[in-house]
Amino acid sequence: MSSREVAEPATADADPVREARGSGIPGLLASELATLFRRVRTWAMLGALALIPVLLGVAVRIAGGTRAGHGPPFLDQITDNGVFVGLAALTVAIPLFLPLTVSVVAGDAIAGEASLGTLRYLLVAPSGRVALLVVKYVVVAVFCIVATFVVVAVGVVVGSILFGAGPLTLLSGTQVSLAEGLARSLAIVAYVSVSMVGLAAIGLFLSTVTTVPVGAMAATAILAVAAQIVGQIPQLSALHPYLFTDRWLDFGDLLRSPISWDSFVENALLQAVWIVVAGALAIWRFTTRDVLT
Repeated sequence: MSSREVAEPATADADPVREARGSGIPGLLASELATLFRRVRTWAMLGALALIPVLLGVAVRIAGGTRAGHGPPFLDQITDNGVFVGLAALTVAIPLFLPLTVSVVAGDAIAGEASLGTLRYLLVAPSGRVALLVVKYVVVAVFCIVATFVVVAVGVVVGSILFGAGPLTLLSGTQVSLAEGLARSLAIVAYVSVSMVGLAAIGLFLSTVTTVPVGAMAATAILAVAAQIVGQIPQLSALHPYLFTDRWLDFGDLLRSPISWDSFVENALLQAVWIVVAGALAIWRFTTRDVLT
């Protein structure tokens, strides 16, 4: 992560968090996580994501519910059970807002350090370039989990306050307890987080290509939108199974009884392929090119 908040000329020594880190990869990881979550920008993005379920819940509370088939998935179930505010908000956030925040963090990971001149100091550490790249990726993956969790958690809390919470009626018509419904919501958080780590790997690769972080951020976000557009064009259906966005919204199987993990596994395998491809390109680029200039 870059160090824009550092007032002095950008050096690793000028960052108090990095000064306090321990040795080795664990210390580097702790330092990078602390740097990310100390930033105002990070909390601003999480706050913006949290506003989605708040606005959704308040709007439904004021204007009333909607009929089935109108609006985002789960919107018509909000008035019956507030837990669905979190799931409806997640379906709203997945196409654009969530990928946008992930693109910002991933695109800034290496390019931000290079643009400020702090990358050379991080590379002085004995851990090596590959280890630094892995640490950067883990930090972005942690952000993916936190960002997804924030949307669902805030939605469940706001929905419970506005509409109450109780046993959930699944897509298959079966009713489960509130505890099981919340557990399934956490499974959906895991599903969407897995979806985002594929995009994070692409963003990290693009971050090694340029020293302009805004360019890497924009390119990552544009790729996410473009892939979803391609996924909506029937004439390009042969490409759909290979798009990293192809299964982003296929978490409905986690709300059926009996629960089916097939879509979860297939999505995880798809994202794993993209992580391997983008990760290999990022390692090649980061270890063979002078990314400091």
